[in-house]
Amino acid sequence: MSTVDSFGAKDVLDVNGTQYEIYRLKALKGAENLPYSLKILLENLLRTEDGANVTQEHIKALAEWDPEAQPNTEIQFTPGRVIMQDFTGVPCIVDLATMREAIEDLGGDAARVNPLSPAELVIDHSVQIDSFGNADAIERNMDIEYQRNGERYQFLRWGQTAFDDFKVVPPGMGIVHQVNIENLARVVMTREVDGVNRAYPDTCVGTDSHTTMENGIGVLGWGVGGIEAEAAMLGQPISMLIPRVVGFKLTGQLQPGTTATDLVLTITEMLREHGVVGKFVEFYGEGVSSVPLANRATIGNMSPEFGSTAAMFPVDEESIRYMKLTGRSEEQVALVESYAKANGFWHDPANEPEYSEYLELDLAEVVPSIAGPKRPQDRIALSEAKTSWRHDVRNYVEDEVDEANEESFPASDAPAQHVNGNRPHRPVEVTMADGTKTEIDHGAVTIAAITSCTNTSNPSVMLGAALLAKKAVEKGLSRKPWVKTSMAPGSKVVTDYYERSGLTPYLDKLGFNLVGYGCTTCIGNSGPLPEEISKAVQDNDLAVTSVLSGNRNFEGRINPDVKMNYLASPPLVVAYALAGSMDVDITTEPLGIGKDGEPVHLADIWPTAEEIQEVMDNSIASDMYESAYSDVFAGDERWRSLPTPTGNTFEWEDESTYVRKPPYFEGMGQTPDPVTDITGARVLAKLGDSVTTDHISPAAAIKPGT
Repeated sequence: MSTVDSFGAKDVLDVNGTQYEIYRLKALKGAENLPYSLKILLENLLRTEDGANVTQEHIKALAEWDPEAQPNTEIQFTPGRVIMQDFTGVPCIVDLATMREAIEDLGGDAARVNPLSPAELVIDHSVQIDSFGNADAIERNMDIEYQRNGERYQFLRWGQTAFDDFKVVPPGMGIVHQVNIENLARVVMTREVDGVNRAYPDTCVGTDSHTTMENGIGVLGWGVGGIEAEAAMLGQPISMLIPRVVGFKLTGQLQPGTTATDLVLTITEMLREHGVVGKFVEFYGEGVSSVPLANRATIGNMSPEFGSTAAMFPVDEESIRYMKLTGRSEEQVALVESYAKANGFWHDPANEPEYSEYLELDLAEVVPSIAGPKRPQDRIALSEAKTSWRHDVRNYVEDEVDEANEESFPASDAPAQHVNGNRPHRPVEVTMADGTKTEIDHGAVTIAAITSCTNTSNPSVMLGAALLAKKAVEKGLSRKPWVKTSMAPGSKVVTDYYERSGLTPYLDKLGFNLVGYGCTTCIGNSGPLPEEISKAVQDNDLAVTSVLSGNRNFEGRINPDVKMNYLASPPLVVAYALAGSMDVDITTEPLGIGKDGEPVHLADIWPTAEEIQEVMDNSIASDMYESAYSDVFAGDERWRSLPTPTGNTFEWEDESTYVRKPPYFEGMGQTPDPVTDITGARVLAKLGDSVTTDHISPAAAIKPGT
């Protein structure tokens, strides 16, 4: 904790009779002109100044930040809290458990080992879509999830009871980033320090790259590795260079027919082209006020796809409205507004900060879009999707030359046919599990998934998808039989407003039954394709596709059988499930034939902005959030009935192949051995550009032979 206040920044803020110790930025000349994100860093340094890790020179360097300069000053940033998901969070808790045993072995008190910063873990990355398209899918998937992960869950349940300042959100509650913005994010944190109640900006690092979703609600943070997360849990700062900040000015408003997903794919394309790796991005201008909080969160979520460290929105009236909607207490809302206004964090569009670099987007220029077939920044205007797919598919199909018409087609024992004379075409007959026969071909949409944190936090696109489903069902349309459909919302609030609006039956009718609350398809937990579809794809080397409302579409990540993957808004996911193929221009060609025998086009069933808003107004209220999060850490009967070890130290299972005690502290004495050089190390993998761990799903199976 801070022991120095060189600039006399410490002061008192009174909020409705409650007093908080705060550090005022006005103590430093020039601070008022800093970007919002750097103001948060400056307050962080003022509050943690100790004369050693954080010095007067560090604080002055940030207060006098030169937007034109290249980063060259290193500072120590101390996050206020840590958030984790189950895959990357388990090793952190294993390490803490091991530290406890080491302390006990040396004669100390194991119970003294706890996180020094609040840490929360949300179990959301383990549910896989084994069952889909039926009313029991969620229960069957959760039963299988507990069978597969019971050992891990027992360990995390022990940690929930053993450690102070560590909480676990059990399975089935929602996706970590949505739970964060809807409930866990404080925006302004409070903590008792030396008997005084202190208030300061909420900052949070997480063990998932999309931690940046919280940037949309004004919380500075980003994804870090497990070692950095552990260090933050133990109160240690993160070393970083004072970054360049890209100012992204928003003007105008989105046009009817466009969605938050279209906006974020456009921003991703722009920022990738501009180059923002290692930089902060900050949104400003008159257009910010017209961007709903859910859309801000959607944009912040995609920061890893831009390449930026963070993608910030400031606190304003929209932030306060969202906090009230999501059931935050009156005291918390009052604190956030009072603190932001008193300490220079409240958004004033007339007072534009200085930035290192500038970009601008008129929201009215955004058009309906998808991205693919293998990178989130490869945006395609929806009107060009079919043409783009026909061009790209040749990269995924082994071609021979048909000398008769000088066109290419896939190698096969029999000559391939051609459709419209400009693409490889080889229909394959498939007998489905119910005995019916159908045909699939290159471009078949085999997965249509409403999934991931990016879009399932956004009521406008989620209700847009449900309204489109309603109109499709009323027209007599159905999904194509080869499409594996799924609905995995980010929180239980989504299913609550689906039920309240009466739209659930229409999604179910099209096969978008609830399969779970978790990351699912976006992380690669799409589950296997139906056996008959998988066999046809593999036997005929078909280049089939997926369409998902996610943020990651790298080759091999979504499903081992699916070569081409496209990101799209939830309404477009439903539309492509109806069309069944990427070789359909859904802006001009029919999605199917209605019950009256007439073709049905996308324009016939696309909901208007007014229709979506009306349903939002009538079906979403703060009581839903209050109910969903009233006991968020308690879990269901499965969680509560887990046999759980007790005590200050964990009872390791010697035969376990998953949760094992690490050997780090074996043989360690009161005085550890000095650090020595590493010798004999070797390269494990040398990879080319754009080959990352994202290509190997951290959750799903790796296809044999790859």
